[in-house]
Amino acid sequence: MSVRHALLALLSEGAKYGLQLRQEFEAGTGEVWPLNVGQVYTTLQRLERDGLVESHGSAEDGPQKNYRITPDGEDDLAQWLRTPPDLTAPPRDELVIKVLVAMRVPGVDVHKVIQVHRRHLVELMQQWTRIKEDAGADDFGLALVVDAELFRLDSVIRWLDSADGRLKRLPVEPPGRAPAPMPRLRRKVGVRR
Repeated sequence: MSVRHALLALLSEGAKYGLQLRQEFEAGTGEVWPLNVGQVYTTLQRLERDGLVESHGSAEDGPQKNYRITPDGEDDLAQWLRTPPDLTAPPRDELVIKVLVAMRVPGVDVHKVIQVHRRHLVELMQQWTRIKEDAGADDFGLALVVDAELFRLDSVIRWLDSADGRLKRLPVEPPGRAPAPMPRLRRKVGVRR
């Protein structure tokens, strides 16, 4: 998540002070991602240092400084919105690593490991669905966040189901043989040879 760009987006609506930015960020994301006010002010200081925002006010004016986005900040925000995230390399997903490691640990039933995690993910999906049902119809930000999380969890469950199916099709190794080496990616995703 880019707090920097979220703050720039909020400032594109008009001048605001730090606490107001924190409150609007949390309200706009359905209060799913709490934001530390210290992080807001640290980010604002960096944005000001980089010339992307400017502040108005001083210690004599009170504790709150108003910040506004600069033309360079508007350009930076527009560029970020148009630039797709780098998804060429798979992330280091702890669940994927757990399944790969469980395949190598003697006496571990990988299928049971998968099912424990699958049940947990289904429970999480049920919790997110209840949150969505309990939210007001006008809480559009929360609805989008919950939908994204439900789709993400569903994709992880589908991956677990696929992994479990692949593992069931593996030939059974005779006892006493050394475990197969960890699988390696043969090529980078998105890179042509």
